[in-house]
Amino acid sequence: MDDRDALLLERVAAKDRGAFQELYQRYYQRLFGFIFKLTRRPEVVEEALNDTLLAVWKGAGSFGGRSRPSTWILGIAHRQALKSLSRVRRAERDPGTLPEESPEGPESLAARRELASTLGQALTQLPPDQRAVVELTYFHGCSYAEISSIVGCPVNTVKTRMFHARRRLRGLLAAAGVDEAGGGR
Repeated sequence: MDDRDALLLERVAAKDRGAFQELYQRYYQRLFGFIFKLTRRPEVVEEALNDTLLAVWKGAGSFGGRSRPSTWILGIAHRQALKSLSRVRRAERDPGTLPEESPEGPESLAARRELASTLGQALTQLPPDQRAVVELTYFHGCSYAEISSIVGCPVNTVKTRMFHARRRLRGLLAAAGVDEAGGGR
């Protein structure tokens, strides 16, 4: 996949619209979900997504292959999402859901949905920089080094943000009645 994406970025740098269309189709859903989970603001998602894809179109020539294409694109999405969120917050001061798990029994499914809802609410209470680290780690499977590249900070800062995010989530979930094992009290 990365080789194909790198080839597509080369072609996009040459302003190949077909390659851009393919890259768009490959990344649209992933970027949409990432931006939504980061911002928790539906009205921000389309703007940030469009800005991200425009930046990919314009900047594909600057992709140097020092990271995976997905890391480079998610980094752009991260920056664009934060910019869009900042613009919206300036205009009006205001602020989710997690992916569903596999089908199970009704009680287990209800418990998982309740936990997902509680966790989603807790995630919205994290600052965007901490929420991004959690999202990239647990939903996109990125390493700390990749996250460092995406969000543009040192690896140790990523680790610190994760530490604070986990600590904050632990407190928020405890206050909501969720124990450390993920169940209710």
